[in-house]
Amino acid sequence: MSQLTPLIAGNWKLNGTKSLLSEFAHVFNSINISNVDVLICPPSVYIDTLVQLNENTDSILKVGAQTVSEQISGAFTGEISVSMLKELQTEFVIVGHSERRAIFGETPELVAKKYQTTLMNQLTPILCTGETENDRNNNLTFDIVSRDIDAVINLTGIESFKDGIIAYEPVWAIGTGKSATPQQAQEVHHFIRNHLAKHNDEIAQGVRILYGGSVNEKNAAELFKQDDINGALVGGASLVSDKFMSICQHAQSSL
Repeated sequence: MSQLTPLIAGNWKLNGTKSLLSEFAHVFNSINISNVDVLICPPSVYIDTLVQLNENTDSILKVGAQTVSEQISGAFTGEISVSMLKELQTEFVIVGHSERRAIFGETPELVAKKYQTTLMNQLTPILCTGETENDRNNNLTFDIVSRDIDAVINLTGIESFKDGIIAYEPVWAIGTGKSATPQQAQEVHHFIRNHLAKHNDEIAQGVRILYGGSVNEKNAAELFKQDDINGALVGGASLVSDKFMSICQHAQSSL
């Protein structure tokens, strides 16, 4: 892992309870995890709960959202605006997760608008990108990844990655129990950094690139040894406090 501060982000998806958040806040209370950012992205209805728990403990957990509307306000039933998230003291927002793209039809251009809206409101966007198994079999991995990144660059410029994060999540490895090998992940992360460097090398070297896709306490250590992997976006393992803690400790050990 490079010298960038690792970020270990837990994406709870449509899971979790107030009691589980309470457990996490207490487990991550005054623990010996240093030089690692630890983030939980619970369902939006629990964001305020996590903020309050953090205020009542010495929890190191940062607060994130799983998605946001590209709209600022208006007649958009069920949507959540970035200003609402900001008022709740949310710090990070996941944009363009593969499930949002595949299930809810979010296009690269729509995701870029969400990235832009998040950034303009001083929240940190985590841009997700990744290929399906069919894409990988057809040697389209780099095409998919560059498409998603270029959509953001075309709208907001390369400078927007000064304050953004990228998460590479191969779709074929999400929730399947499969994981890219450390070498496979590093290859794509290295490509991403080089792709950004075509526009601005300094910005490229400063971007944190997370790996996501069945990251767990068993494979995290080897993943974090790779030069261009700066942390993880964790799914299922982020719902079990001791497993998530172990992943954070592996990130710390890699420094």
